[in-house]
Amino acid sequence: MSDLRPTPDDKFTFGLWTVGWQARDPFGDATRPPIDPVETVHRLADMGAYGVTFHDDDLIPFGSEDTARDEHIKRFRAALDETGLVVPMVTTNLFTHPIFKDGGFTSNDRAIRRYALRKVMRNIDLAAELGASTYVFWGGREGAETDAAKDVRAALDRYREGIDLLADYVVDRGYGLRFALEPKPNEPRGDILLPTVGHALAFIAQLEHREMVGVNPEVGHEQMAGLNFVHGISQALWAGKLFHIDLNGQHGPKFDQDLVFGHGDLLSAFFLVDLLENGGPGGGPAYDGPRHFDYKPMRTEDLDGVWASAAENMRTYLLLKQRAAAYRADPEVQQALITSKVPELSVPTLSDGETYSDLLADTSAYESLDVEAVAARGYAFGRLDQLAVEHVMGAR
Repeated sequence: MSDLRPTPDDKFTFGLWTVGWQARDPFGDATRPPIDPVETVHRLADMGAYGVTFHDDDLIPFGSEDTARDEHIKRFRAALDETGLVVPMVTTNLFTHPIFKDGGFTSNDRAIRRYALRKVMRNIDLAAELGASTYVFWGGREGAETDAAKDVRAALDRYREGIDLLADYVVDRGYGLRFALEPKPNEPRGDILLPTVGHALAFIAQLEHREMVGVNPEVGHEQMAGLNFVHGISQALWAGKLFHIDLNGQHGPKFDQDLVFGHGDLLSAFFLVDLLENGGPGGGPAYDGPRHFDYKPMRTEDLDGVWASAAENMRTYLLLKQRAAAYRADPEVQQALITSKVPELSVPTLSDGETYSDLLADTSAYESLDVEAVAARGYAFGRLDQLAVEHVMGAR
C-alpha cells in the first residue's frame, strides 16, 4: 500500500468550527475546552492539510470591538504565514446569536435582514483580504417550524435580493469571489429553505449573477433528506455548479451527525471519491477544488481524539482514492462495465446529424425491434456492485 500521508497537494481543508467544536448539544454542556485558532492552523499544517476555513464568529468573537477584531486577524494571519496554510473558503455565522432566530436574509424583521447583510459584507472584505476564492452561504435559520409563520414566496424574494446585493458588492469591489449555497433540509429549523441540491440549483437560475453562484453540498445534508449524495454531486457537476464540497459521514435520515468522512455509508463514500477523482472527461478528476471536511469530533473524545479524528478524515479519503483507482484498473471491472452497457450511455441516442424525421423512418428503432428479446436482457448491475464492495473491502 502506497504512502497515505496527506500533503497540501491533496487539498484537504477543515473549518475552525470542526476541530474546534466543544461538543455542546441540546442536552449537554461542552465536554472540551476551546481551541485557539492559531493552534488549529499549526496542528492542521503539521498533519499535511492544505487550508483552513472559518465563519466570522469562529475567528472573531461576536460583538468584538475593532481593536480586538484586528488583533484576532493579525494573529491568525501570522499563523497562516508561518505554516503556509491557505484560506480557500470563508462563510458567515447567521445562526448562533438570538438575533437570527428567524433567519438572516429571510427574517420577517426587516431590520435584522439589513443587519445580516452588513455582517456578511464586512466578512466578505476579510475573505478577500485573506485570499479566499469561495464564499459559502448556509441558511441554517432561513426557514420555519410552521407554514403560518412564513410567506415562502416572499422569503425567496428576500433571499434572492440578499444574494444579488452581495454579488453586486463583490463585483464592484473586484474581489473575484464565487458564492456557494449550502443546502440542508432541516435542523436547526423545522424546514429550511433550499433544502437540497436541486432546490439550490433552481434558485440559482433566478439570480442576477447566476454565473458566479454555485453549490456547496454536504454528504450528511443530502442523506438527511434520504437522497443519493453521489447523484446530487453528479448533477452539480453536470450543471457546472460544484464550487465547493463538504465531506463527512451520516447514518441515513436522522439528525445531522457530522461523522468522520466514510464513517457512515462507506459504499456511497467510495463512489463519491471515485466520481471526484476519476469521473472527469477521459477518466481524470471531475473536481479540482478543496476536499473540505465539515465534521465534528464525537462528543466523547478528548483533545487527543479531536486531532486523531481530523487525521482519520484524510486517511479515509486517501484509502478510498486508492481503492477507486484499483477498481478502475481491474480488468474484470472494465469488462463488467461493458457488459452492463455503462459506456453506451455516453453515446448520443441520435447519430451525428440524425433528426427526428430520420428516427421516425428507422423501422429498426420501433416497428421491427424485438421488444420481448430486448426486455429479457439482463444488465448485471449486481456484479458491478459486488466488485465495488470487494474493492472497498480490500479483497481484490
